[in-house]
Amino acid sequence: MIQNEEMHDEIGDNHIGSSAKNPLRSDAFAITDDEKIEKIKKDVHNILETLGMDLTDDSLKGTPNRVAKMFVKEIFGGLNPSRKPKASTFENNYKYGEMLVEKNIIVYSTCEHHLLPIIGRAHVAYISNGTVIGLSKMNRIVEYYAKRPQVQERLTMQIVQELQQALGTEDVACVIDAKHLCVNSRGVSDIESSTVTSEFGGKFKEEQCRREFLDYIKLDTKF
Repeated sequence: MIQNEEMHDEIGDNHIGSSAKNPLRSDAFAITDDEKIEKIKKDVHNILETLGMDLTDDSLKGTPNRVAKMFVKEIFGGLNPSRKPKASTFENNYKYGEMLVEKNIIVYSTCEHHLLPIIGRAHVAYISNGTVIGLSKMNRIVEYYAKRPQVQERLTMQIVQELQQALGTEDVACVIDAKHLCVNSRGVSDIESSTVTSEFGGKFKEEQCRREFLDYIKLDTKF
């Protein structure tokens, strides 16, 4: 048991993902959001009480409820498939056939190893094969997959896969550059470091196309 705990700690401390999909149980949505909030509220109350906090204090009285609502409806809201944005696509009537890049999309996510924030920017691109997607939908797709316990590699892959499916093309790319507070504020406490991940599909696997994309986003990282 101790060996397993040590192994799990090592995986978490080194931020190693175990699955390409978010590890959800089959009964993840067997109860409603309101029921989840009630259960989480009690758990947060117990955590704070165990830490020695005085939950009769006016400043803390509402904290368990606030945290529970935040978990279910906000920072982990992307776990619920009912919140998935509709990826509205349109025919490429103006025959634009070059690369389209949406850069500097703000990423707010949560590391699944320590439940601390991941904060950064996503840069997304695609080449139309006859279909285009609304620009705001690209932001919403990033937001949807970010709002769940995540590892950055998985988030990058999920964004690309979702856009590939919506657009009907493999020619999609994503680069994320983000700070992990589990690295910046604890452990090694390196406040300067950031993590860069990438996923290139279709034509973006070719050096020239990939380099053009990286030039657009001004990221001089070797892949």
